[in-house]
Amino acid sequence: MAEATIKWLEEKRFVGVDSTGHGIVISSAGEDGGIGVKPSDLLLLALGSCTAYDVVAILQKKRQKLTGLTVRVTAEQQTEEPWTFKRFHVHYIVRGRNLSEKAVSDAITLSDEKYCSVSATLKLGVPVTHDYEIIEDA
Repeated sequence: MAEATIKWLEEKRFVGVDSTGHGIVISSAGEDGGIGVKPSDLLLLALGSCTAYDVVAILQKKRQKLTGLTVRVTAEQQTEEPWTFKRFHVHYIVRGRNLSEKAVSDAITLSDEKYCSVSATLKLGVPVTHDYEIIEDA
């Protein structure tokens, strides 16, 4: 099971730690000086990094001479709370020597349709549940 922990630091600043112990600072857009990543942008980063990982792995397996990959994720959100994402677009900038257009296209399609768990989850619109506990301080 995947797990992440978010701890409040101060003001509107948090630290998120993933299941492997790696952390990231999370904050609001500007009230605290913009230190950290906006929570909604984490979703874009998750989608972009998930597919980037797949595309690199697939192209390397196909012995393509990949020298660089940049993935730019843009998203359109509703204009009112809770600012739900309406759509995502992923743009790949692939660099290399003698890259096969078919290999690049196939790698992106495989990531999108088979391997990227973030993309597959977003397409499903899965339910989000919650519970809570209260700890009384002395």
